[in-house]
Amino acid sequence: MTAPILYPYQRCYLADTARFKAGMWSRQTGKTFTTTLEAVLDVLEAEAAGRVSRWTILSVSQARAIDAMDSGVKLHLRAFKAAFEALQMPFDADELAQVVRLPGGSYIRAIASKPSTARGMSDNLILDEFAHHQDNRAIWTALLPVVSKPGLKLRVISTPNGCGDKFHEIMTASDSIFSRHVVTIHDAVADGLPRDVAELRRAMADPEAWAQEFECQFVDAAAAWLPYELIGACESLEAGLPERYAGGPCLVGMDFAARGDLTVIAVLEEVGDVLWCRELIELRRVSFAEQLAELDRVMRDYRVVRAALDQTGLGEMPVEEAKRRHGSLRVEGVLFSPARKLDLATALKQRLEDRALRIPPRPELRADLHTVKREMGATGAPRLVAERTEAGHADRFWALALACAAAGARGDAPTVATRRPRETRALLETYA
Repeated sequence: MTAPILYPYQRCYLADTARFKAGMWSRQTGKTFTTTLEAVLDVLEAEAAGRVSRWTILSVSQARAIDAMDSGVKLHLRAFKAAFEALQMPFDADELAQVVRLPGGSYIRAIASKPSTARGMSDNLILDEFAHHQDNRAIWTALLPVVSKPGLKLRVISTPNGCGDKFHEIMTASDSIFSRHVVTIHDAVADGLPRDVAELRRAMADPEAWAQEFECQFVDAAAAWLPYELIGACESLEAGLPERYAGGPCLVGMDFAARGDLTVIAVLEEVGDVLWCRELIELRRVSFAEQLAELDRVMRDYRVVRAALDQTGLGEMPVEEAKRRHGSLRVEGVLFSPARKLDLATALKQRLEDRALRIPPRPELRADLHTVKREMGATGAPRLVAERTEAGHADRFWALALACAAAGARGDAPTVATRRPRETRALLETYA
């Protein structure tokens, strides 16, 4: 049996001709494909009637703008065997617009969004993955006058990205002027989309991410200290590989544990202004002697200028021993008071926000970093909490936070050498 070109939920969306229309669709359900098809059908109808229709797609990035044109607009136009010219045209001082122009003067273009790009246009608009646009409230303020001319259409499509942003408001306001369409992965599969929901859920391996990305639920991202978007922006396939170590100065964070939690050692190498994770060592149910032996190995293999170790509770003894072995100028014991934990977590967050940290793209690390939540304490001061699970107790988070904090406190650290063979200086320049 031949698969349908459009599934019922896509046809329902296309049949809705409302001037203001919003779609909150699951990942992998064809929202950009469907919305660009609506724009193509509109310009083809206009061309046939001797009119001109113009559409602009505001995408979250230049790469997304190109993909919307190549995998959406151009694909549809070729399917209709329509004549068009594909161009790249200057739009702003530092922006290129991807454009398809039809013989009668109609066009569809796609650009990366920012508040300034939304001004000065008079087109039908598509806001693609709007919840993920940086400062989408400012973009909204700039673009609404664009569609004030009667007859112009506005399309807003996205997966959710937490509560409190403009997309959340559009999809939840009781007095919204938008015609709203919600398509979860379950809705799409029920309409015939061939997806293995159980397999996707297992692959995601994160209940909050699954609820947001596939079930279209607004997860309160404000409670998460590190949103997934922030974590993902600093992931690199080149991180977490000891063989990439190029001999630079290193910062170490170590979160001691006993019983069920993980002992984690994070090794970060300074490469220019960026800290690259070279190793993330995870030990479970090992003695303090074995934990200290692994720390000894790290201190030998890397040029460690400062190591920050969790001295709270059971960490008291191993930290004192580590200071004896490696010197109190290189090893710092950190007591986890609520205020100190906030300082450590802030050091990690600032590194991520500045894109000055590179971490390996591992699901367990991503989930661990996201598990730390911010709550208001009884005095009104914020405090950080993390649920204890079989995977640990945010142990990777705190090891990285300790290492990032050590980077900001290394002024009095001594010069040290390493026994590990170093790669060429060209490797340093590669990551600078």
